[in-house]
Amino acid sequence: MSGYLLAIDQGTTSTRAVIYDPTGHVCGSASRELTQHYPQPGWVEHDANEIWSSVCDVVPHALAQANIDTKQIAAIGVTNQRETVVVWDRENLSPLAKAIVWQDRRTTDFCRQRARDQDWLQRRTGLVLDPYFSATKLRWLLDANPEWRGRAERGEIACGTIDSFLIAKLTNGTRHVTDVTNASRTLLFDLTKLQWDDELCRYFDVPRRWLPEVLPSAAAFGETRGLGFLPDGIPIGGVAGDQQAALFGQCAFTPGEAKCTYGTGAFLLMHTGSTPVMSRNRLLTTVAAMTDSTPQYALEGSVFIAGAAIQWLRDGLNLFASNAESETLAAKANPDEQLIFVPGFVGLGAPYWIPEARGVLFGLTRGTSRAELARAALEGVAFQVADLIDAATQDLGSALKGLRVDGGMARNDWFLQCQADVLGLPVFAAPNSESTALGAAFLAGLHVGVWPNAESLRKLLTDARPFAPKCDSAERERRLRRWRRAVRAVIGFYVE
Repeated sequence: MSGYLLAIDQGTTSTRAVIYDPTGHVCGSASRELTQHYPQPGWVEHDANEIWSSVCDVVPHALAQANIDTKQIAAIGVTNQRETVVVWDRENLSPLAKAIVWQDRRTTDFCRQRARDQDWLQRRTGLVLDPYFSATKLRWLLDANPEWRGRAERGEIACGTIDSFLIAKLTNGTRHVTDVTNASRTLLFDLTKLQWDDELCRYFDVPRRWLPEVLPSAAAFGETRGLGFLPDGIPIGGVAGDQQAALFGQCAFTPGEAKCTYGTGAFLLMHTGSTPVMSRNRLLTTVAAMTDSTPQYALEGSVFIAGAAIQWLRDGLNLFASNAESETLAAKANPDEQLIFVPGFVGLGAPYWIPEARGVLFGLTRGTSRAELARAALEGVAFQVADLIDAATQDLGSALKGLRVDGGMARNDWFLQCQADVLGLPVFAAPNSESTALGAAFLAGLHVGVWPNAESLRKLLTDARPFAPKCDSAERERRLRRWRRAVRAVIGFYVE
């Protein structure tokens, strides 16, 4: 089958639509930033109506840029910010409240009070008990809105991650579905049985019948219906959470292949094959994109703040007008100003899992300028990823040979050189920094037959740009020791 693929990439800070041809070439794209809502310290919300409006806006613009007819679209792939949850009315598809974003920390007390249950929850789900994941958010919504429980039991309202909400809107409410990768991020999904778990639903007091049907990542998720900007009948053939979509978009299908995506946060995924590997170093075990019923797994490390730190310098402190300026500033920074930035704005993720932590700067002097702040923010992301790589290496008992990277920060050459230096490994920048959208398109195209199999996708990828480490091992270890001392100080301050 031939045809174009439409990828809808609904992220934390923006929504993007990308049109790909059968060679994997981008023919058109459009994006729109989203409003971030912070109603209380540690709370992060999105307006689901704005999310849907952004989809309705960017898809026609991407199609216009590609200069194709909508009848030429073979399938739609959807990828989304994971763990973020929304509740909507099944009849009119209207959200009942703002979506609670994955970064939100409002359920910290719940998680701390039940820390004793961590071991069995991790064995069952591959995850840690943290506000990051969806189940505690759904429980909070039900507790805050007691009338919803009865409506959920009667099937009047639906819940899900952002992919489920978008599919409901795209299909005019005919489908309430998700894929295995998104389901695996909820704390309600059995990692080995690959299905919703009754005991977990009871533990978090979330009605099982409230949850969407779970499908492989390449499957029949539904068809467009009743939309003004797309005709009826276009199949939605691929769905995956953003990080698993990026792993697939990098063609990392086999054990040992790894990637890191730098978006709002930074996410390391290492494919481990058809058997889950349980981490001894507080990484996550998660489901990788599945093209059929064969299980696929990955180890994951999650850094909550990456590109968001640069966005904060840009918008919060007004230090520069565009993210690209951070590269120029970092290169000009005074090497004698030894600034360390631990960007724990919404807590620390893997391998620390300290939801109470907040961002801290060490080493400020009268000589500190915006150049040093830019450098420290970029280094803070690189150091966090180094911690993840170290944990993954210990779990697997073997060292990585290199790291594939993509996402917005992968356009910053200064940052990628810094990342290679603190890892002591070569870093390979994907030629297409939007691997997330590409992965969604790959999954959709496989389902409808644009490509015959996953291995055929490797031929579509061009060579990545390499960044070899230039820092010697002694200097690298010195820098990492200072970073980890700073992290310990932050943890000591916020956790009594």
